[in-house]
Amino acid sequence: MGTATLILGDSGTGKSTSMRNIDPELTMLVKPVGKPLPFKSKDWLPWDSEKKTGTVVATDKSDAIVNVIKWAHHLGKRIVIIDDFQYVMSNEFMRRSDEKSFDKFTEIGRHAWDIIKAAQDAPDDLRVYFMAHTEETAMGRVKMKTIGKMLDEKITVEGMFTIVLRTLTRDDQFFFTTKNNGADTVKSPMGMFDANEIDNDLAFVDATICDYWGLSNVHNLKESAA
Repeated sequence: MGTATLILGDSGTGKSTSMRNIDPELTMLVKPVGKPLPFKSKDWLPWDSEKKTGTVVATDKSDAIVNVIKWAHHLGKRIVIIDDFQYVMSNEFMRRSDEKSFDKFTEIGRHAWDIIKAAQDAPDDLRVYFMAHTEETAMGRVKMKTIGKMLDEKITVEGMFTIVLRTLTRDDQFFFTTKNNGADTVKSPMGMFDANEIDNDLAFVDATICDYWGLSNVHNLKESAA
């Protein structure tokens, strides 16, 4: 059983930057949106399917992302990161915007479910991190951004994760929150994190998860960026 973690936050609040200390040689990064990483990333090379080398896979297709998760472990990877996960859904919605049937919402929800289920069904020491934007409901609750009310009725995304973190910015510093504030969907297992706020360092999060569940943490933690 793989470990799936959801990290939520508005654009520009430190989700992608949190990858800065992750070892790219042991990581597959799925990018549904073609934009540069917000840190020096010369070692994050495009995936070469012939040579089976590289780190970054540019795709927003659910079946391709499922295959990345399924094959990552065989390729010697231990971490899969899906950046801007909500665009997997919204891009498909835009491609199918001419369709009149509401069935497309159910199908888009199913495709998102397929990806999360693939992460859950992965080998024990594979960690899959989903980065996604947030939205506020009419009741004032902050949740993952999806494609409308109909999709939310088909799949409660946060319910498929044991760990949901959320970005926090304060005084030009970036953090992850680890505990629910009563108006969001943040959660983490009892005793996993010592503090309600931690540095937005995905390598630290990954090492903590590995230590908590006794997983093999083989990637090298690099020094924090200055």
